[in-house]
Amino acid sequence: MSMIRDLRAVVRPTLRKNGESYDYGPAQDTSAVTSSAVVDCAVYRDGVRCSDNIGLREALRTVRAGRSAESCDGSDGFVWIGLHEPTEQEFAGIAQEFGLHPLAVEDAVHAHQRPKLERYDNSLFTVFKTIRYVEHAELTSTSEVVETGEVMVFTGQYFVITVRHGGHGSLRSLRHQLEDDPELLAKGPSAVLHAIADRVVDDYLAVTEAVQDDIDEVEIDVFSAGNGKGLRGGDAGRIYQLKREVLEFKRAVSPLLRPMQMLGERPMRLIDPEIQKYFRDVADHVARVHEQVTGFDDLLNSILQANLAQATVVQNEDMRKITAWAAILAVPTMITGVYGMNFDTMPELRWKFGYPAVLIGIVAICYAIHRGFRRNGWL
Repeated sequence: MSMIRDLRAVVRPTLRKNGESYDYGPAQDTSAVTSSAVVDCAVYRDGVRCSDNIGLREALRTVRAGRSAESCDGSDGFVWIGLHEPTEQEFAGIAQEFGLHPLAVEDAVHAHQRPKLERYDNSLFTVFKTIRYVEHAELTSTSEVVETGEVMVFTGQYFVITVRHGGHGSLRSLRHQLEDDPELLAKGPSAVLHAIADRVVDDYLAVTEAVQDDIDEVEIDVFSAGNGKGLRGGDAGRIYQLKREVLEFKRAVSPLLRPMQMLGERPMRLIDPEIQKYFRDVADHVARVHEQVTGFDDLLNSILQANLAQATVVQNEDMRKITAWAAILAVPTMITGVYGMNFDTMPELRWKFGYPAVLIGIVAICYAIHRGFRRNGWL
């Protein structure tokens, strides 16, 4: 909360629309907005990147002044700033410069947020969970199947600020792809927001295919009668681990469905109408992934129940075998126990063939019981 109070003390949104330009307020000391967390920074006008070597301060000064930067003309443009895991101090100057809301700034710095879309006076704040499939030679009870990260996007009329957390989900290739399509990039910050959403959801689709292969492997292992492991009910630890990874995947996908529907259906001042229809396509893809991941969860529940049922059946079979052998061994135990009593008048004690007769009787009775159990499937 102390950070929020500090940010509220310094954040003074003074953006006012005035004709075709924006009033950025009084000039500020741009030396305060340097950041080692900046991955890339560029000004775009008419879909064209103004410079390959422009710095953060120069980009802010260019957009603020509304004048050309090197080879660019003076038409309206926007700045795209990419950051990776910035600290509070590194992000404070940028937040002040663009009038970002303190609550959104806190979320962007500390991460670990649910996917969401929040609207403020002069910006949209969108949180995406990135997913990467972790390759593994064999699925075990400790295998990591999916790795998550986060991408936060601040979208304004003249700026896009992306904040990335995690070791994957780089936007460098996406930036280059957009720069190769000036007509699309000329649509402004909303085109960048759509491209990021589309890239994240496309990664979801790729991960679902890989996770499906892991689930198929576990399912075959549990239900296959061609190996001893399948007959013993499989490895419940692997199923639990895969289920945990699927649940993590589900937490990334499910909350994103509503924000994408809002971007595709509700008119928003900061979203270009031509771009909005593309968000509907992204929302359809999110819905598809959500259905698949929900199906994965239900299927793993069924596989787990089947695994536990098979384990119970195997235990019952083991108990029947133990019971059958105990019944067989009870015959010689009873006979020898009776003839072990110390009585002089017991029958057949003085008989010459008594001992072999008892042995033959024990074997015959045990054989008959064993054959009966085999016939009934107990042995």
